[in-house]
Amino acid sequence: MGPPGVGKGTQAKALARANGWLHLSTGDLFRDHIRRQTDVGRRVKGILDAGAYVPDDLTVDMVRDRLATTPADQRIVFDGFPRTAAQADALDDLLAERGRRVEAVLLLEAPREELRARLEGRAKAEGRTDDTPEVIANRLDVYERETRPLVAHYEAKGLTRRIDGVGPVEAVTERLRDAADRHEVRS
Repeated sequence: MGPPGVGKGTQAKALARANGWLHLSTGDLFRDHIRRQTDVGRRVKGILDAGAYVPDDLTVDMVRDRLATTPADQRIVFDGFPRTAAQADALDDLLAERGRRVEAVLLLEAPREELRARLEGRAKAEGRTDDTPEVIANRLDVYERETRPLVAHYEAKGLTRRIDGVGPVEAVTERLRDAADRHEVRS
């Protein structure tokens, strides 16, 4: 978990790869739907291009569909989900249906200016339409308004570990692994 540009995707992939876990990225799922021009893709393209969050019901349905094709014992690193309180509640329900639960929330953090610079660099490197300066500012604001409250939700459950997301990728990865180990996340 963390704001846009903090490195969630990069770090989630590294953690999943190192432990043999599934990396489930809602952003990747949405971009795949857009690329394939599915009904979901057509519905979410404008929303994502504006830097807004996709409606909870659509996001939860997409995650539910993905979980339905995942073996019940497969460990999962969620990337970009949950982003709202409603999604957090839905995730708890989806996992409970499978006899599972959230074991840890690894919160990557970085200053807003660092995030803005990273997102602008990514926009240039990848040609992402959801990373214009205006959209970047909106995405960071939406994160603060919609997702930041989940930190307290997960802290109250004793699940959150804060990780400094600034520095070389390898250093952040090491801090992330240390936090996962301290939280006794099973690999």
